[in-house]
Amino acid sequence: MEKKTPILIPSSTGKVSLKAVHGHFSTSHSHVNFYIDMTDIKSNARVAEEIAKMLAHQYSSSTEVKAILCLDGTVLIGGFLAQELSKGNIRGVNRGEPIYVLTPEYNSAGQMMFRDNYTSIINNQNIILLMASVTTGMTVQQGAECISYYGGRLRGISAIFSALDKVDDMPIHSLYHINDLPGYSSHPASQCPACRRGEKLDAIINGFGYFKI
Repeated sequence: MEKKTPILIPSSTGKVSLKAVHGHFSTSHSHVNFYIDMTDIKSNARVAEEIAKMLAHQYSSSTEVKAILCLDGTVLIGGFLAQELSKGNIRGVNRGEPIYVLTPEYNSAGQMMFRDNYTSIINNQNIILLMASVTTGMTVQQGAECISYYGGRLRGISAIFSALDKVDDMPIHSLYHINDLPGYSSHPASQCPACRRGEKLDAIINGFGYFKI
Protein backbone atom coordinates (compact mmCIF):
# COMPACT_ATOMS: atom_id res chain seq x y z
CA MET A 1 0.00 0.00 0.00
CA GLU A 2 2.67 2.48 1.02
CA LYS A 3 4.53 1.84 -2.25
CA LYS A 4 1.54 2.63 -4.43
CA THR A 5 1.36 6.16 -5.84
CA PRO A 6 -1.92 7.83 -4.87
CA ILE A 7 -4.08 9.68 -7.35
CA LEU A 8 -5.03 13.17 -6.17
CA ILE A 9 -8.51 14.40 -7.01
CA PRO A 10 -8.89 18.16 -6.36
CA SER A 11 -12.10 19.60 -4.94
CA SER A 12 -14.15 22.29 -6.64
CA THR A 13 -12.50 24.92 -4.43
CA GLY A 14 -9.01 23.52 -4.90
CA LYS A 15 -8.38 23.63 -1.15
CA VAL A 16 -8.77 19.90 -0.51
CA SER A 17 -7.70 16.88 -2.57
CA LEU A 18 -8.98 13.34 -2.22
CA LYS A 19 -6.41 10.55 -2.32
CA ALA A 20 -7.19 7.32 -4.17
CA VAL A 21 -4.94 4.27 -4.47
CA HIS A 22 -5.47 1.68 -7.19
CA GLY A 23 -5.47 -2.00 -6.22
CA HIS A 24 -7.65 -4.89 -5.10
CA PHE A 25 -9.56 -4.23 -1.89
CA SER A 26 -12.31 -5.87 0.13
CA THR A 27 -15.03 -3.97 1.98
CA SER A 28 -17.78 -5.46 4.15
CA HIS A 29 -20.13 -5.50 1.15
CA SER A 30 -18.00 -5.67 -1.99
CA HIS A 31 -14.62 -5.72 -3.68
CA VAL A 32 -13.38 -2.43 -5.14
CA ASN A 33 -10.38 -1.44 -7.25
CA PHE A 34 -9.63 1.82 -5.45
CA TYR A 35 -8.99 2.65 -1.81
CA ILE A 36 -10.20 6.17 -1.01
CA ASP A 37 -7.83 7.48 1.66
CA MET A 38 -9.67 9.92 3.92
CA THR A 39 -7.25 9.87 6.84
CA ASP A 40 -6.48 13.58 6.60
CA ILE A 41 -10.08 14.55 5.86
CA LYS A 42 -11.36 12.76 8.97
CA SER A 43 -8.61 13.66 11.44
CA ASN A 44 -7.14 17.02 10.36
CA ALA A 45 -9.34 19.72 11.87
CA ARG A 46 -8.46 22.33 9.25
CA VAL A 47 -9.27 19.98 6.37
CA ALA A 48 -12.42 18.67 8.06
CA GLU A 49 -13.67 22.22 8.50
CA GLU A 50 -13.13 23.00 4.83
CA ILE A 51 -14.98 19.81 3.84
CA ALA A 52 -17.86 20.76 6.14
CA LYS A 53 -18.15 24.20 4.54
CA MET A 54 -18.45 22.61 1.11
CA LEU A 55 -21.06 20.14 2.35
CA ALA A 56 -23.09 22.91 4.00
CA HIS A 57 -23.69 24.60 0.65
CA GLN A 58 -25.70 21.57 -0.45
CA TYR A 59 -28.52 22.45 1.94
CA SER A 60 -31.00 25.24 1.42
CA SER A 61 -32.17 27.56 4.14
CA SER A 62 -35.53 25.76 4.12
CA THR A 63 -34.01 22.49 5.37
CA GLU A 64 -34.38 22.52 9.14
CA VAL A 65 -32.10 19.97 10.81
CA LYS A 66 -32.08 18.66 14.37
CA ALA A 67 -29.16 16.22 14.22
CA ILE A 68 -26.44 14.77 12.00
CA LEU A 69 -25.95 11.01 12.16
CA CYS A 70 -22.25 10.42 11.49
CA LEU A 71 -20.99 7.12 10.09
CA ASP A 72 -17.57 5.97 8.86
CA GLY A 73 -15.66 8.07 11.41
CA THR A 74 -17.01 11.40 10.18
CA VAL A 75 -17.68 12.89 13.64
CA LEU A 76 -15.12 15.69 13.29
CA ILE A 77 -16.59 16.70 9.93
CA GLY A 78 -20.08 16.39 11.41
CA GLY A 79 -19.20 18.80 14.19
CA PHE A 80 -18.03 21.44 11.75
CA LEU A 81 -21.04 20.79 9.51
CA ALA A 82 -23.38 21.33 12.46
CA GLN A 83 -21.56 24.58 13.20
CA GLU A 84 -21.99 25.78 9.61
CA LEU A 85 -25.66 24.83 9.37
CA SER A 86 -26.55 26.46 12.69
CA LYS A 87 -24.94 29.83 11.98
CA GLY A 88 -27.36 32.68 12.57
CA ASN A 89 -27.10 34.24 9.14
CA ILE A 90 -29.46 34.38 6.19
CA ARG A 91 -28.12 31.07 4.82
CA GLY A 92 -28.06 29.28 8.14
CA VAL A 93 -30.34 26.25 8.02
CA ASN A 94 -31.33 26.44 11.69
CA ARG A 95 -30.97 30.18 12.26
CA GLY A 96 -28.75 29.74 15.30
CA GLU A 97 -30.56 26.75 16.78
CA PRO A 98 -28.24 23.93 17.95
CA ILE A 99 -27.69 20.82 15.86
CA TYR A 100 -26.75 17.56 17.56
CA VAL A 101 -23.96 15.32 16.28
CA LEU A 102 -24.63 11.62 16.83
CA THR A 103 -22.90 8.30 16.21
CA PRO A 104 -24.66 4.97 16.66
CA GLU A 105 -23.67 1.89 18.60
CA TYR A 106 -23.88 -1.53 16.96
CA ASN A 107 -25.55 -4.51 18.56
CA SER A 108 -24.45 -8.15 18.25
CA ALA A 109 -26.41 -8.48 15.00
CA GLY A 110 -24.58 -5.52 13.46
CA GLN A 111 -27.60 -3.24 13.68
CA MET A 112 -27.27 0.44 14.57
CA MET A 113 -28.77 1.45 17.88
CA PHE A 114 -29.07 4.32 20.36
CA ARG A 115 -29.53 4.36 24.11
CA ASP A 116 -32.76 5.77 25.51
CA ASN A 117 -31.17 9.08 26.46
CA TYR A 118 -30.59 9.91 22.78
CA THR A 119 -33.93 8.83 21.32
CA SER A 120 -35.66 12.17 22.02
CA ILE A 121 -33.08 13.89 19.78
CA ILE A 122 -34.12 11.68 16.86
CA ASN A 123 -37.83 11.08 17.39
CA ASN A 124 -39.99 13.26 15.15
CA GLN A 125 -36.95 15.27 14.05
CA ASN A 126 -35.18 15.97 10.74
CA ILE A 127 -31.88 14.12 10.46
CA ILE A 128 -28.95 14.30 8.02
CA LEU A 129 -26.97 11.13 7.35
CA LEU A 130 -23.24 11.85 6.91
CA MET A 131 -20.88 9.25 5.44
CA ALA A 132 -17.32 9.11 4.20
CA SER A 133 -18.12 7.04 1.12
CA VAL A 134 -21.08 5.34 -0.52
CA THR A 135 -20.24 2.28 -2.60
CA THR A 136 -23.13 -0.19 -2.65
CA GLY A 137 -25.70 1.84 -0.71
CA MET A 138 -26.19 -0.87 1.91
CA THR A 139 -24.81 1.25 4.76
CA VAL A 140 -27.02 4.14 3.66
CA GLN A 141 -30.03 1.83 3.88
CA GLN A 142 -28.93 0.68 7.32
CA GLY A 143 -28.59 4.26 8.52
CA ALA A 144 -31.97 5.20 7.06
CA GLU A 145 -33.59 2.21 8.79
CA CYS A 146 -32.02 3.26 12.10
CA ILE A 147 -33.36 6.81 11.77
CA SER A 148 -36.81 5.51 10.87
CA TYR A 149 -36.81 2.99 13.72
CA TYR A 150 -36.29 5.77 16.27
CA GLY A 151 -38.99 7.92 14.68
CA GLY A 152 -36.74 10.35 12.83
CA ARG A 153 -37.09 11.76 9.32
CA LEU A 154 -34.17 11.43 6.92
CA ARG A 155 -33.83 14.82 5.24
CA GLY A 156 -30.51 14.48 3.47
CA ILE A 157 -27.59 12.17 2.74
CA SER A 158 -24.12 13.69 2.48
CA ALA A 159 -20.94 11.87 1.53
CA ILE A 160 -17.38 12.81 0.74
CA PHE A 161 -17.26 10.27 -2.12
CA SER A 162 -20.11 8.37 -3.74
CA ALA A 163 -20.32 5.79 -6.49
CA LEU A 164 -24.11 6.24 -6.53
CA ASP A 165 -26.38 9.16 -7.37
CA LYS A 166 -29.18 8.00 -5.08
CA VAL A 167 -30.31 5.19 -2.79
CA ASP A 168 -34.01 4.29 -2.60
CA ASP A 169 -34.87 7.48 -4.53
CA MET A 170 -33.01 9.63 -1.95
CA PRO A 171 -30.26 11.68 -3.69
CA ILE A 172 -26.69 11.42 -2.43
CA HIS A 173 -25.03 14.84 -2.03
CA SER A 174 -21.33 14.08 -2.52
CA LEU A 175 -18.28 16.28 -2.97
CA TYR A 176 -16.55 13.68 -5.12
CA HIS A 177 -18.32 11.34 -7.52
CA ILE A 178 -17.40 8.12 -9.27
CA ASN A 179 -17.02 10.22 -12.45
CA ASP A 180 -14.07 11.97 -10.78
CA LEU A 181 -12.25 8.63 -10.59
CA PRO A 182 -12.27 7.00 -14.04
CA GLY A 183 -12.13 3.23 -13.92
CA TYR A 184 -13.56 2.88 -10.41
CA SER A 185 -15.56 -0.31 -10.01
CA SER A 186 -17.30 -2.24 -7.27
CA HIS A 187 -18.45 -5.87 -7.43
CA PRO A 188 -19.83 -8.50 -5.07
CA ALA A 189 -16.95 -10.73 -3.96
CA SER A 190 -18.36 -13.64 -5.96
CA GLN A 191 -18.26 -11.56 -9.16
CA CYS A 192 -14.97 -9.73 -8.62
CA PRO A 193 -12.92 -9.64 -11.87
CA ALA A 194 -9.62 -9.37 -9.95
CA CYS A 195 -10.45 -12.47 -7.91
CA ARG A 196 -11.30 -14.36 -11.10
CA ARG A 197 -7.89 -13.39 -12.48
CA GLY A 198 -6.29 -14.82 -9.36
CA GLU A 199 -5.10 -11.46 -8.02
CA LYS A 200 -4.58 -11.36 -4.27
CA LEU A 201 -6.19 -8.72 -2.10
CA ASP A 202 -4.02 -5.74 -1.19
CA ALA A 203 -6.01 -4.89 1.94
CA ILE A 204 -9.29 -5.08 3.80
CA ILE A 205 -10.80 -1.61 4.10
CA ASN A 206 -13.56 -0.03 6.20
CA GLY A 207 -14.48 3.33 7.71
CA PHE A 208 -11.36 3.28 9.90
CA GLY A 209 -8.87 2.69 7.10
CA TYR A 210 -7.09 -0.37 5.75
CA PHE A 211 -5.49 -3.56 7.02
CA LYS A 212 -2.90 -5.11 4.70
CA ILE A 213 -3.28 -8.77 3.79
